[in-house]
Amino acid sequence: MKRIIIAVLLLAGLHASAQKMDASKVPDAVKKSFTGKVPAAADVKWEKEKGNYEANYKVGNQNKSSTFAPDGAWLETENSIAATSLPAAAVEYLAKNYKGEKIKEAAQITLANGETRYEAEIKGTDVIFDAKGTFIKTEKD
Repeated sequence: MKRIIIAVLLLAGLHASAQKMDASKVPDAVKKSFTGKVPAAADVKWEKEKGNYEANYKVGNQNKSSTFAPDGAWLETENSIAATSLPAAAVEYLAKNYKGEKIKEAAQITLANGETRYEAEIKGTDVIFDAKGTFIKTEKD
């Protein structure tokens, strides 16, 4: 019984952080900005997260996601990468601070200001690095 309660609470927490949504509920400004930025996107699925809109999609065989403010302003795009493509300093940091843990997903992030960041997901936590692989912060996924 205890496991069932824990599972329900975990699922409720995941649902609260990112809510999948029908494209018809995404503001027109966001959809217009997205199609202008990524005209080749396929298999688009939308989520609302922290008040912003995130499109998860494919371009060719690469998984990507782009986040937009409610007014349509582009905030960032994440490109899935192999964990081996993370900067060397990031790999060293993860090996030291998350010894024996497996990287579930890795991404290269391009912010609206042109800055590049990297993200490694480990045990439900996103570990964020700058372009050189220097640790910046962690965020709960």
